[in-house]
Amino acid sequence: MKYDLMVAPNGARRSNMDHPNLPLTAGELADCAQACFAAGAQAIHLHVREENGRHSLDVGRYREAIAAVAAAAPDMAIQITTESADLYSPQDQLSCLEALCPVSASVSIREMARDKQVASRAYAVAAEAGTRVQHILYSTDCIAQLNHWYKEGIVPVKMRDVIFVLGKYQPEVLAQPQDLAEFLTATRGMQLNWSVCAFGRHEHACLLAALDAGGGLRLGFENSIMSAEGTLWQDNAASVAAFVKSASLNGHHLHRKDAA
Repeated sequence: MKYDLMVAPNGARRSNMDHPNLPLTAGELADCAQACFAAGAQAIHLHVREENGRHSLDVGRYREAIAAVAAAAPDMAIQITTESADLYSPQDQLSCLEALCPVSASVSIREMARDKQVASRAYAVAAEAGTRVQHILYSTDCIAQLNHWYKEGIVPVKMRDVIFVLGKYQPEVLAQPQDLAEFLTATRGMQLNWSVCAFGRHEHACLLAALDAGGGLRLGFENSIMSAEGTLWQDNAASVAAFVKSASLNGHHLHRKDAA
């Protein structure tokens, strides 16, 4: 299935110092999921944290968060991430996939390229478990790596879900709607099921451009905590609701639909 709108409520790096309503615990993520689903998001991109707030790939924490979200928003799709955030190795990422066997997971091509042998095993494990992998693509270099790995057989050719990352968190580079063109040009002919996330206060404008171009969307506090005017969103659900309204005013109806 393809989901038009996924919420990414926390990410790996932000804390409550950045925003008091950033959800970190399983309970907070569950409440956030419920509110965002009601506001119009069909899926959630999960990051879990240690007690000290540090990004984690701990399987137990993931299981707790997945169970809490599923109970609070039973119709919401759940995607985990294996993002390293400069803390975890490809082997750690593989171990997470092996132990959790998630329904869906985002995996960074750039990070997995650090160890080709482990990467091959990780994609094989995901295929065996039926995990729907979404490849994180930060640049045209990532696109070239993915294309090369399709040809080599490292990545199964059926794994065609990707997310284009516009802008950067550190060092801060504000995403702009025109940034999408480079990704679309570089992936022409690859037959990808693509989505977009965008860092910074132009997040909504970037996602509207992606929607116009036929892509899927991911928004939330992982990528931006403020509106285009520079004011903080009250919470993730407020951002979701505002975007859904904006999309509707631009002639789009966000819904779940079959993906090729």
